[in-house]
Amino acid sequence: MTTLIAGLILFLGVHSLSIINEPLRNRLHASLGEAAFKGLYSLASLAGLLLIIWGYGAARLDPTVIYTPPGWLRHLSMLLLVPVFPLLFATYFPGKIKDKLGHPMLAAVKLWALAHLLANGMLHDVLLFGSFLAWAVVDRISMKRRTQRPITTLPANKANDAIAVIGGLGVYVVMVLWAHQWLFGVAPV
Repeated sequence: MTTLIAGLILFLGVHSLSIINEPLRNRLHASLGEAAFKGLYSLASLAGLLLIIWGYGAARLDPTVIYTPPGWLRHLSMLLLVPVFPLLFATYFPGKIKDKLGHPMLAAVKLWALAHLLANGMLHDVLLFGSFLAWAVVDRISMKRRTQRPITTLPANKANDAIAVIGGLGVYVVMVLWAHQWLFGVAPV
C-alpha cells in the first residue's frame, strides 16, 4: 500500500503544482526552459504512474474491504463511464462540448473516479479513485483563480464533436469488451 500511496503523492503532486503554487511553477518553467521543464515533469509523472500501477497491483493481492457495493451500482457505474472517452476526445478536438464544459478532461476524470468508487469497495480502490476524484474537484475549483495555459489541440471545428463522440464511444466499447480485461485483469461485463 505504501508504494500506491507514494505513486499517488508523486503523480498527483506533480499535477498539483499549479494548484498549490502557480508562481513557483512559472519560475521553474522560466528557469529550466520549456523542454527541460516538460521533460522533468513528464519523468516525475511517469515515475508516479509506474508506482501507482505497481502499488495498486500489489495491494490487490492483499485486499482490505471497506464496503461492499450492491450489484446494481455496477450498472450505474457502466452508465457513468459512457461519456468518459468522448470527454477525453473533446479535450483535444474542441467544439461545443469543450465550450460548454470548459475542461472536459477534468469532467472525464471525475466521472471515471466516481464510477469506479461506486463499483469497488476495497481500500486500494478507495485510495486510487478517491484521490483522483478529490484532485479533479480541487483542480477544477482552482482554475477559477488562475490563468489558464493553452492546451495544444486541433483547430476548433463543427465536426470535432462528432469525432469526439464517435471516437470516444468506440474506445469505450473496446475498453468494456476487451481492453479492460487485458490491461487490468478485470472484465467489466
